[in-house]
Amino acid sequence: MPAQTPSNVVAIAPDAGRRAEQDLVRRCRNGDFGAFEELYRRHAGRLYGLACRMVGNPADGEDLLQEMFLQAHRKLGSFKGESALATWLYRLAMNVCLDHLRSRGARMSQATDSFDDDAGPEPPVAPDEATLVVDRIDLERAIAELPEGSRAAFLLHDVEGLEHAEVAAILNIAEGTSKSQVHKARRRLRARLRATR
Repeated sequence: MPAQTPSNVVAIAPDAGRRAEQDLVRRCRNGDFGAFEELYRRHAGRLYGLACRMVGNPADGEDLLQEMFLQAHRKLGSFKGESALATWLYRLAMNVCLDHLRSRGARMSQATDSFDDDAGPEPPVAPDEATLVVDRIDLERAIAELPEGSRAAFLLHDVEGLEHAEVAAILNIAEGTSKSQVHKARRRLRARLRATR
């Protein structure tokens, strides 16, 4: 039996959503600060999450988020509307993250961050919470150890929920490559997490 839509919910037709997106882009291009603020509010949370998972720490994630939106502001004129705005933003965000990871300074920064983050003693944690924290840390470390291509495809597909076609468009790879990278990432994560048990 097909799902029923409640009578008080109005479905937005894909064409209407596309027109609203195009209108938002047009307003941004015309210098409407409120429109760019709206664009930021709609997409910043997910892009920040993506950045943090790609680079492994919130401080760099915040810096990268600013860089993403600076580039979006500069490059919005090149957005043709051939893909969804979110897809275009993810592609831009992924490029910013990959550039950051490839830079020599980022690698040096990651090596010394743990020494700079000495915030004093941690409060005691209940055993159940401690297990959850350790599991999450193990998962975050395992994700961070994935090769860049597998990590990017895995995060976009399994964490962000994008389809393989969207992942392929964002990463500029074939859809089959996206599927292969996600499969490899899952296999490596399972092996890594089993080894830590």
